[in-house]
This record gives sequence, structure tokens and C-alpha cells, in this order.
Amino acid sequence: MKDIIFKGVGTAIATPFDSNDNINFDEFKRLVEYQIENGVNAIIVCGTTGEASTMTEEEKQELIRYCVKIVNKRIPVIAGVGSNNTKQVITNEKYAQKIGVDGLLIVTPYYNKTTQEGLIAHYKLIANNTNLPIILYNVPSRTGVNILPSTYFELSKIKNIVGVKEANGDLSSMLKTKYLCGDELNIYSGNDDQVLPTLAVGGIGVISVLSNIKPKYTVEMINKYLEGKNQEAAKMQIKATKLINLLFKEVNPIPIKEALNIIGFEFGKPRLPLIECSKELKNELKNILNDKL
Repeated sequence: MKDIIFKGVGTAIATPFDSNDNINFDEFKRLVEYQIENGVNAIIVCGTTGEASTMTEEEKQELIRYCVKIVNKRIPVIAGVGSNNTKQVITNEKYAQKIGVDGLLIVTPYYNKTTQEGLIAHYKLIANNTNLPIILYNVPSRTGVNILPSTYFELSKIKNIVGVKEANGDLSSMLKTKYLCGDELNIYSGNDDQVLPTLAVGGIGVISVLSNIKPKYTVEMINKYLEGKNQEAAKMQIKATKLINLLFKEVNPIPIKEALNIIGFEFGKPRLPLIECSKELKNELKNILNDKL
């Protein structure tokens, strides 16, 4: 059985930018503390929701270092270090290990798409260059690459590849992965609308966008399921559907940053090429966030 970095809710944390388009570290700290106070089990920094793709390497290093410092071992910090350049991933992970993160989230290569055999070679070399536990990140809607169950099986043989954030939306494929890998690969839902279905096929948690604004709710939903209160958990998953749909109505993290602004944080605008959300979506988010889940 592989080590478990966390079980439950890991927040794919957003990154705030100030009026000069620089990282707003004070607001980032506010959000991290809000997450910890409301019981989340891990922080995932510099992922898709954190806009890592429009941050410089220096900015990412600085934010990861700051996150490790302020969390101060209260919960695990998992750093997104993925790239479509294998050598760059190795450079990134060595830095992350040096500053004390607890694990790595590594997205599949994108744009210069590889084969399943290429995925295995890519991740093997990356895993061989770190002692940190690795969570794979499969999100074919963004990358154009989908990890197949048979590939997961081969990757699960590598000691420090311990899990996957599965965002391909294919529950049948997830079930095959669980059948092949058993406890050698921990599965996290990468989709907020599929948390309970993922748990039902053997998953152990979610890497969540929703929990940025609803950490307590997301934690309670998963805890109810894990305590055997399946019907109560299911009602909570269903009740959150409209809000989850709005958070992905425009490209993530456009809606979640606006939602954070609405509830009292100062997260600013996304970086180009992403833009502010539409007036229509702003109004929809304001209306739903005025109501309690």
C-alpha cells in the first residue's frame, strides 16, 4: 500500500494579484488561513487554479516557498511542478524538495503530446530524481493527453508515484484504474461535481476548486461520506451542483477568482490571456453566494 499524502479535501488554491499584477502575498496568506481554519486537509499551490501557467519560474518558486513557510507543517503542502519539458520538471521538483514541500502534483505533458509509452518514460525519470511522493494530474480537456488505466498500472509500480488527480470525467475508466492498481495508486477527484462518485469507486478525496470559497462545506460533505452517512453526503453534493457549474461556466480560474472577490477577499483579475468574468456571470455568482448552501 502506498503512502497517503492526504485524505479528504485538498484545495487547489487560487493566486491573488494586486493592481500592478504582482502576487498579493498578504491575500494569499488570508486564504490559506481560511482554508486551515475550516478544516481542509492539504493545500495545492501553483496548479491550474493558481495560474501557474502565467507565472514566471521565479514567481512560482517564491510562492511555493511562502506557502510552505506560512502553513508551517500544519497540513501538507503539495506543489504543482508540471511542465511539457521533462528536464524543467526535474529542476522544479528539486527546488520544491529543497524548500520542504510534502508532495508534488505533476500534470501530463501538453502541446507536444506524447504516447502512453512516453508518459511512462517521462514520469519514471521525474520520479527517479526526487524522494517526494508524486500525484499525477490527468486533465485531457486541457492537455490533449489522457492517461489510460494500463498506463496507471505501470506507473503505480514506481515507489513514489502514490496518487492521481483524475479529471478526465470518465468514471468507467477510473473504475478500471482502481481494479488494476488497487491500493498502489490513491485516486483523488479532479472534478468538484464528481467527488462522491470518485469516493464510491475507491477514491480517497478531492483536489478542489470549490473549497476555495466553501472549505467547510466541502470538508463536511466528504467527512459525512467517510462516516457512512452516504445519503446526507449525496444531498450536499447535489445541492452544490449549481454553484459548481457556475465556477466552471467560464475557464477556470476566472469564476473562482471573482467568487473570492465577492466573498471579501481581494484577488484581483486573472492574468492575460485570461480576462475578468462576464457581467452576467458576476451577477449569477453574487446571487448564489448570497444564499447559504
